[in-house]
Amino acid sequence: MTTDQAQLHQQLIDRMMIGGSLRTEPWRRAAAAVPRHEFLRGGYFRRVAGPQFHSAWEPVHAGDPDWLDGCYADESLVTQIAGTIVPEDIRGPITREPTSSSTLPSLVLRMLEDLQVEDGHKVLEIGTGTGYSTALLCARLGDEFVTSIEYDPWVASQARAALGHLEMYPTLVTGDGLLGDGAGAPYDRVIATCGVRTVPAAWVEQTRPGGLILATVGGWLGSSELARLTVHQDGTASGSLLGGGVNFMLARPHTPPPLGLLPDLEDGKERETAVGADVLNNWGARFVAQLAVPNAQRLTLERDGRTEDVLVDVDTGSWAAVYSEGGGRWLVRQGGPEPLWDAVEERFGQWCAAGAPAVEEFTISVGPEGQSIGW
Repeated sequence: MTTDQAQLHQQLIDRMMIGGSLRTEPWRRAAAAVPRHEFLRGGYFRRVAGPQFHSAWEPVHAGDPDWLDGCYADESLVTQIAGTIVPEDIRGPITREPTSSSTLPSLVLRMLEDLQVEDGHKVLEIGTGTGYSTALLCARLGDEFVTSIEYDPWVASQARAALGHLEMYPTLVTGDGLLGDGAGAPYDRVIATCGVRTVPAAWVEQTRPGGLILATVGGWLGSSELARLTVHQDGTASGSLLGGGVNFMLARPHTPPPLGLLPDLEDGKERETAVGADVLNNWGARFVAQLAVPNAQRLTLERDGRTEDVLVDVDTGSWAAVYSEGGGRWLVRQGGPEPLWDAVEERFGQWCAAGAPAVEEFTISVGPEGQSIGW
Protein backbone atom coordinates (compact mmCIF):
# COMPACT_ATOMS: atom_id res chain seq x y z
CA MET A 1 0.00 0.00 0.00
CA THR A 2 1.03 3.61 -0.43
CA THR A 3 1.86 5.69 2.63
CA ASP A 4 -1.60 7.29 2.54
CA GLN A 5 -3.32 3.91 2.28
CA ALA A 6 -1.25 2.42 5.09
CA GLN A 7 -1.92 5.41 7.32
CA LEU A 8 -5.66 5.38 6.68
CA HIS A 9 -5.74 1.62 7.27
CA GLN A 10 -3.92 1.93 10.60
CA GLN A 11 -6.16 4.79 11.70
CA LEU A 12 -9.21 2.62 11.03
CA ILE A 13 -7.74 -0.23 13.09
CA ASP A 14 -6.92 2.18 15.91
CA ARG A 15 -10.48 3.52 15.92
CA MET A 16 -11.93 0.03 16.07
CA MET A 17 -9.67 -0.94 18.95
CA ILE A 18 -10.53 2.21 20.90
CA GLY A 19 -14.23 1.72 20.16
CA GLY A 20 -14.14 -1.86 21.45
CA SER A 21 -15.26 -3.65 18.28
CA LEU A 22 -11.74 -5.02 17.68
CA ARG A 23 -10.82 -6.72 20.95
CA THR A 24 -8.33 -9.55 20.46
CA GLU A 25 -4.90 -9.89 18.92
CA PRO A 26 -5.78 -12.59 16.32
CA TRP A 27 -8.48 -10.36 14.83
CA ARG A 28 -6.24 -7.30 15.03
CA ARG A 29 -3.67 -9.12 12.90
CA ALA A 30 -6.40 -10.20 10.47
CA ALA A 31 -7.70 -6.63 10.18
CA ALA A 32 -4.17 -5.37 9.53
CA ALA A 33 -3.70 -7.98 6.78
CA VAL A 34 -6.81 -7.00 4.79
CA PRO A 35 -6.88 -3.63 3.00
CA ARG A 36 -10.53 -2.61 2.61
CA HIS A 37 -9.97 -0.51 -0.52
CA GLU A 38 -9.14 -3.65 -2.51
CA PHE A 39 -12.81 -4.65 -2.18
CA LEU A 40 -14.10 -1.26 -3.34
CA ARG A 41 -12.17 -0.73 -6.56
CA GLY A 42 -15.47 -0.71 -8.41
CA GLY A 43 -16.45 2.36 -6.43
CA TYR A 44 -19.37 2.92 -4.09
CA PHE A 45 -22.41 5.15 -3.66
CA ARG A 46 -22.85 7.87 -1.06
CA ARG A 47 -26.08 9.51 0.02
CA VAL A 48 -26.73 12.88 -1.60
CA ALA A 49 -27.14 15.64 0.96
CA GLY A 50 -30.03 18.07 0.78
CA PRO A 51 -33.83 17.86 0.95
CA GLN A 52 -34.18 17.81 -2.82
CA PHE A 53 -32.58 14.35 -2.85
CA HIS A 54 -34.31 12.71 0.10
CA SER A 55 -33.09 9.20 -0.66
CA ALA A 56 -30.75 9.63 -3.61
CA TRP A 57 -27.29 8.18 -4.09
CA GLU A 58 -24.35 9.35 -6.18
CA PRO A 59 -21.34 7.30 -7.29
CA VAL A 60 -17.81 7.68 -5.98
CA HIS A 61 -15.36 6.13 -8.42
CA ALA A 62 -11.91 4.72 -7.74
CA GLY A 63 -9.47 7.54 -8.33
CA ASP A 64 -11.88 10.27 -7.21
CA PRO A 65 -10.18 12.58 -4.66
CA ASP A 66 -12.19 11.30 -1.70
CA TRP A 67 -12.54 7.65 -2.78
CA LEU A 68 -9.71 6.32 -0.61
CA ASP A 69 -10.79 8.27 2.47
CA GLY A 70 -14.27 6.78 2.08
CA CYS A 71 -12.85 3.26 1.80
CA TYR A 72 -11.28 3.59 5.25
CA ALA A 73 -14.13 5.43 6.91
CA ASP A 74 -15.97 3.34 9.47
CA GLU A 75 -19.14 3.50 7.42
CA SER A 76 -21.30 1.15 5.39
CA LEU A 77 -20.80 1.84 1.69
CA VAL A 78 -23.50 1.01 -0.85
CA THR A 79 -22.05 -0.90 -3.81
CA GLN A 80 -25.17 -1.80 -5.80
CA ILE A 81 -28.52 -0.12 -6.45
CA ALA A 82 -31.77 -1.76 -7.58
CA GLY A 83 -30.21 -5.18 -8.00
CA THR A 84 -28.06 -4.37 -11.03
CA ILE A 85 -26.75 -0.79 -11.01
CA VAL A 86 -23.14 -0.26 -9.91
CA PRO A 87 -21.12 2.97 -9.58
CA GLU A 88 -19.46 2.69 -12.98
CA ASP A 89 -22.90 2.66 -14.65
CA ILE A 90 -23.85 6.24 -13.80
CA ARG A 91 -22.44 9.73 -13.22
CA GLY A 92 -25.28 11.49 -11.40
CA PRO A 93 -27.70 10.86 -8.52
CA ILE A 94 -30.03 7.86 -8.52
CA THR A 95 -33.12 7.46 -6.36
CA ARG A 96 -33.55 3.68 -6.35
CA GLU A 97 -33.04 1.46 -3.29
CA PRO A 98 -29.64 -0.07 -2.34
CA THR A 99 -29.32 -3.84 -2.74
CA SER A 100 -25.72 -4.57 -1.76
CA SER A 101 -23.15 -2.87 0.43
CA SER A 102 -19.86 -3.09 2.25
CA THR A 103 -20.74 -3.14 5.95
CA LEU A 104 -18.98 -0.71 8.28
CA PRO A 105 -15.75 -2.38 9.42
CA SER A 106 -16.41 -1.93 13.14
CA LEU A 107 -19.60 -3.99 12.85
CA VAL A 108 -17.87 -6.65 10.75
CA LEU A 109 -15.11 -7.02 13.34
CA ARG A 110 -17.54 -6.90 16.26
CA MET A 111 -19.48 -9.78 14.72
CA LEU A 112 -16.34 -11.78 13.99
CA GLU A 113 -15.23 -11.31 17.58
CA ASP A 114 -18.72 -12.33 18.80
CA LEU A 115 -18.52 -15.46 16.63
CA GLN A 116 -15.95 -16.83 19.09
CA VAL A 117 -13.92 -18.74 16.50
CA GLU A 118 -10.89 -20.79 17.41
CA ASP A 119 -8.04 -22.11 15.29
CA GLY A 120 -9.19 -25.04 13.17
CA HIS A 121 -12.85 -24.05 13.11
CA LYS A 122 -14.74 -24.42 9.85
CA VAL A 123 -16.86 -21.33 9.17
CA LEU A 124 -19.78 -20.88 6.80
CA GLU A 125 -20.44 -17.25 5.85
CA ILE A 126 -23.83 -16.32 4.43
CA GLY A 127 -23.51 -13.27 2.19
CA THR A 128 -20.08 -12.79 0.63
CA GLY A 129 -20.82 -9.23 -0.46
CA THR A 130 -17.64 -7.42 -1.48
CA GLY A 131 -15.56 -10.20 0.09
CA TYR A 132 -14.04 -8.00 2.83
CA SER A 133 -15.41 -10.06 5.73
CA THR A 134 -14.54 -13.26 3.87
CA ALA A 135 -10.95 -12.05 3.59
CA LEU A 136 -10.83 -11.33 7.33
CA LEU A 137 -11.96 -14.90 8.01
CA CYS A 138 -9.29 -16.23 5.65
CA ALA A 139 -6.61 -14.12 7.33
CA ARG A 140 -7.68 -15.40 10.74
CA LEU A 141 -8.31 -19.10 10.00
CA GLY A 142 -6.83 -19.94 6.60
CA ASP A 143 -8.59 -20.25 3.24
CA GLU A 144 -9.31 -23.97 3.67
CA PHE A 145 -11.52 -23.33 6.71
CA VAL A 146 -13.76 -20.71 5.08
CA THR A 147 -16.83 -21.20 2.85
CA SER A 148 -18.87 -18.21 1.73
CA ILE A 149 -22.17 -18.09 -0.17
CA GLU A 150 -23.41 -15.15 -2.25
CA TYR A 151 -26.87 -14.93 -3.82
CA ASP A 152 -26.02 -12.41 -6.57
CA PRO A 153 -23.76 -13.84 -9.34
CA TRP A 154 -22.28 -10.45 -10.27
CA VAL A 155 -21.50 -9.58 -6.65
CA ALA A 156 -19.96 -13.05 -6.22
CA SER A 157 -17.72 -12.61 -9.26
CA GLN A 158 -16.43 -9.25 -8.02
CA ALA A 159 -15.67 -10.71 -4.60
CA ARG A 160 -13.87 -13.67 -6.15
CA ALA A 161 -11.65 -11.33 -8.18
CA ALA A 162 -10.83 -9.14 -5.19
CA LEU A 163 -9.99 -12.14 -3.00
CA GLY A 164 -7.86 -13.63 -5.77
CA HIS A 165 -5.94 -10.37 -6.07
CA LEU A 166 -4.96 -10.83 -2.43
CA GLU A 167 -4.15 -14.50 -3.10
CA MET A 168 -7.00 -15.72 -0.93
CA TYR A 169 -8.93 -18.73 -2.21
CA PRO A 170 -11.74 -19.80 0.14
CA THR A 171 -14.59 -21.99 -1.09
CA LEU A 172 -17.01 -19.59 -2.79
CA VAL A 173 -20.53 -20.69 -3.63
CA THR A 174 -23.07 -18.77 -5.69
CA GLY A 175 -26.60 -19.60 -4.62
CA ASP A 176 -29.27 -19.20 -1.99
CA GLY A 177 -27.49 -18.75 1.32
CA LEU A 178 -30.68 -19.61 3.18
CA LEU A 179 -30.09 -23.21 2.08
CA GLY A 180 -26.59 -23.19 3.49
CA ASP A 181 -23.93 -25.51 2.09
CA GLY A 182 -24.70 -29.14 2.82
CA ALA A 183 -21.69 -30.33 0.84
CA GLY A 184 -19.27 -28.77 3.30
CA ALA A 185 -21.19 -29.51 6.51
CA PRO A 186 -20.88 -29.80 9.40
CA TYR A 187 -19.55 -26.37 10.32
CA ASP A 188 -18.30 -25.12 13.66
CA ARG A 189 -19.60 -21.63 13.06
CA VAL A 190 -22.17 -19.99 10.79
CA ILE A 191 -22.26 -16.22 10.36
CA ALA A 192 -24.72 -14.24 8.25
CA THR A 193 -23.92 -10.79 6.88
CA CYS A 194 -27.47 -10.35 5.63
CA GLY A 195 -30.62 -10.02 7.71
CA VAL A 196 -33.20 -12.79 8.03
CA ARG A 197 -36.74 -12.87 9.34
CA THR A 198 -36.25 -16.36 10.72
CA VAL A 199 -33.10 -18.43 11.15
CA PRO A 200 -33.26 -21.13 8.44
CA ALA A 201 -33.45 -24.75 9.55
CA ALA A 202 -30.63 -25.59 7.12
CA TRP A 203 -28.17 -23.48 9.12
CA VAL A 204 -29.03 -25.39 12.27
CA GLU A 205 -28.79 -28.75 10.51
CA GLN A 206 -25.38 -27.89 9.05
CA THR A 207 -23.83 -26.75 12.34
CA ARG A 208 -22.30 -29.37 14.60
CA PRO A 209 -23.70 -29.74 18.13
CA GLY A 210 -22.07 -27.13 20.31
CA GLY A 211 -21.42 -24.90 17.31
CA LEU A 212 -22.61 -21.31 17.05
CA ILE A 213 -24.80 -19.40 14.62
CA LEU A 214 -24.53 -15.60 14.51
CA ALA A 215 -27.24 -13.86 12.51
CA THR A 216 -29.20 -10.62 12.40
CA VAL A 217 -32.88 -11.33 12.95
CA GLY A 218 -35.34 -8.66 11.87
CA GLY A 219 -38.43 -8.03 9.84
CA TRP A 220 -40.49 -5.76 7.69
CA LEU A 221 -40.94 -3.00 10.25
CA GLY A 222 -37.20 -2.35 10.02
CA SER A 223 -35.98 -3.27 13.50
CA SER A 224 -33.40 -6.03 13.86
CA GLU A 225 -30.97 -7.46 16.39
CA LEU A 226 -27.92 -9.69 16.38
CA ALA A 227 -28.64 -13.19 17.72
CA ARG A 228 -26.14 -15.84 18.80
CA LEU A 229 -27.48 -19.37 19.01
CA THR A 230 -25.89 -22.59 20.21
CA VAL A 231 -26.86 -25.75 18.34
CA HIS A 232 -27.89 -28.68 20.55
CA GLN A 233 -27.66 -32.46 20.17
CA ASP A 234 -31.39 -32.72 19.45
CA GLY A 235 -31.09 -30.50 16.37
CA THR A 236 -32.57 -27.39 17.97
CA ALA A 237 -30.76 -24.12 18.63
CA SER A 238 -31.20 -21.43 21.23
CA GLY A 239 -29.49 -18.33 22.47
CA SER A 240 -29.91 -14.65 23.13
CA LEU A 241 -29.94 -11.32 21.39
CA LEU A 242 -26.72 -9.36 21.73
CA GLY A 243 -28.20 -5.88 21.38
CA GLY A 244 -26.76 -2.85 19.67
CA GLY A 245 -29.47 -2.37 17.06
CA VAL A 246 -27.58 -4.17 14.29
CA ASN A 247 -29.13 -3.65 10.87
CA PHE A 248 -28.44 -5.49 7.60
CA MET A 249 -30.25 -5.64 4.29
CA LEU A 250 -32.59 -8.60 4.39
CA ALA A 251 -31.68 -11.66 2.38
CA ARG A 252 -33.46 -11.20 -0.93
CA PRO A 253 -35.85 -14.13 -0.46
CA HIS A 254 -36.87 -12.52 2.86
CA THR A 255 -37.65 -9.06 1.45
CA PRO A 256 -41.29 -7.90 1.64
CA PRO A 257 -43.69 -8.21 -1.30
CA PRO A 258 -44.76 -5.06 -3.17
CA LEU A 259 -47.54 -3.21 -1.41
CA GLY A 260 -49.51 -2.84 -4.63
CA LEU A 261 -52.87 -1.12 -4.43
CA LEU A 262 -53.61 -0.06 -0.87
CA PRO A 263 -56.89 -1.13 0.73
CA ASP A 264 -59.63 1.41 1.31
CA LEU A 265 -58.39 3.02 4.52
CA GLU A 266 -61.82 4.52 5.22
CA ASP A 267 -63.51 1.12 5.33
CA GLY A 268 -62.70 0.08 8.86
CA LYS A 269 -63.68 0.31 12.51
CA GLU A 270 -62.22 3.19 14.51
CA ARG A 271 -61.53 3.35 18.23
CA GLU A 272 -59.22 4.99 20.75
CA THR A 273 -55.94 3.25 21.56
CA ALA A 274 -53.58 3.59 24.49
CA VAL A 275 -50.64 2.59 22.28
CA GLY A 276 -49.74 5.35 19.85
CA ALA A 277 -47.83 5.13 16.60
CA ASP A 278 -44.89 6.80 18.35
CA VAL A 279 -43.89 3.35 19.66
CA LEU A 280 -42.89 2.50 16.09
CA ASN A 281 -40.19 5.18 16.24
CA ASN A 282 -38.40 3.46 19.14
CA TRP A 283 -36.05 0.68 18.02
CA GLY A 284 -36.77 -1.69 20.90
CA ALA A 285 -40.52 -1.08 20.99
CA ARG A 286 -40.68 -1.50 17.22
CA PHE A 287 -38.89 -4.83 17.54
CA VAL A 288 -41.62 -5.93 19.97
CA ALA A 289 -44.36 -4.69 17.62
CA GLN A 290 -42.70 -6.57 14.78
CA LEU A 291 -42.91 -9.80 16.76
CA ALA A 292 -46.67 -9.23 17.02
CA VAL A 293 -47.27 -8.52 13.32
CA PRO A 294 -44.36 -10.15 11.45
CA ASN A 295 -46.04 -9.88 8.04
CA ALA A 296 -46.96 -6.21 8.28
CA GLN A 297 -45.26 -3.36 6.44
CA ARG A 298 -45.33 0.27 7.52
CA LEU A 299 -45.91 3.43 5.55
CA THR A 300 -46.68 7.02 6.51
CA LEU A 301 -49.43 8.96 4.74
CA GLU A 302 -50.67 12.54 4.92
CA ARG A 303 -54.47 12.35 4.86
CA ASP A 304 -57.10 14.96 5.72
CA GLY A 305 -54.48 17.27 7.19
CA ARG A 306 -52.99 14.69 9.54
CA THR A 307 -50.20 12.12 9.53
CA GLU A 308 -51.27 8.49 9.67
CA ASP A 309 -48.96 5.55 10.32
CA VAL A 310 -50.33 2.60 8.39
CA LEU A 311 -49.56 -1.10 8.79
CA VAL A 312 -50.49 -3.36 5.88
CA ASP A 313 -50.35 -7.15 5.62
CA VAL A 314 -50.36 -7.81 1.88
CA ASP A 315 -51.13 -11.53 2.20
CA THR A 316 -54.23 -11.21 4.38
CA GLY A 317 -55.34 -7.73 3.35
CA SER A 318 -55.41 -6.64 7.00
CA TRP A 319 -54.48 -3.07 7.82
CA ALA A 320 -54.38 -0.53 10.63
CA ALA A 321 -54.09 3.26 10.46
CA VAL A 322 -53.01 5.06 13.65
CA TYR A 323 -53.03 8.82 14.14
CA SER A 324 -52.87 11.41 16.90
CA GLU A 325 -55.81 13.59 17.88
CA GLY A 326 -53.52 15.76 19.99
CA GLY A 327 -53.26 15.99 23.73
CA GLY A 328 -51.85 12.48 23.94
CA ARG A 329 -54.98 10.92 22.43
CA TRP A 330 -54.51 8.31 19.70
CA LEU A 331 -57.04 6.70 17.39
CA VAL A 332 -56.74 3.55 15.33
CA ARG A 333 -58.83 2.42 12.37
CA GLN A 334 -58.54 -1.21 11.27
CA GLY A 335 -59.82 -3.45 8.53
CA GLY A 336 -59.33 -6.95 7.16
CA PRO A 337 -59.56 -10.38 8.79
CA GLU A 338 -56.84 -9.78 11.41
CA PRO A 339 -56.87 -6.67 13.65
CA LEU A 340 -53.19 -5.77 13.41
CA TRP A 341 -53.13 -3.05 16.03
CA ASP A 342 -54.88 -5.31 18.55
CA ALA A 343 -51.93 -7.67 18.22
CA VAL A 344 -49.44 -4.80 18.65
CA GLU A 345 -51.28 -3.56 21.75
CA GLU A 346 -51.28 -7.02 23.31
CA ARG A 347 -47.59 -7.76 22.75
CA PHE A 348 -46.52 -4.22 23.69
CA GLY A 349 -48.57 -4.45 26.87
CA GLN A 350 -46.94 -7.75 27.82
CA TRP A 351 -43.51 -6.22 27.28
CA CYS A 352 -44.33 -3.17 29.40
CA ALA A 353 -45.81 -5.36 32.15
CA ALA A 354 -42.50 -7.24 32.26
CA GLY A 355 -40.67 -3.96 32.87
CA ALA A 356 -39.79 -3.26 29.20
CA PRO A 357 -36.71 -5.51 29.27
CA ALA A 358 -33.79 -4.57 27.04
CA VAL A 359 -33.28 -6.67 23.92
CA GLU A 360 -30.21 -8.24 25.56
CA GLU A 361 -32.69 -10.01 27.86
CA PHE A 362 -34.56 -11.56 24.92
CA THR A 363 -34.04 -15.21 24.04
CA ILE A 364 -34.42 -16.93 20.69
CA SER A 365 -35.14 -20.59 19.93
CA VAL A 366 -35.26 -22.47 16.63
CA GLY A 367 -36.70 -25.96 16.33
CA PRO A 368 -39.07 -28.15 14.28
CA GLU A 369 -41.99 -25.92 15.27
CA GLY A 370 -40.23 -22.82 13.96
CA GLN A 371 -38.67 -19.78 15.57
CA SER A 372 -39.73 -18.07 18.77
CA ILE A 373 -38.41 -14.90 20.41
CA GLY A 374 -39.39 -13.80 23.90
CA TRP A 375 -38.10 -12.35 27.13
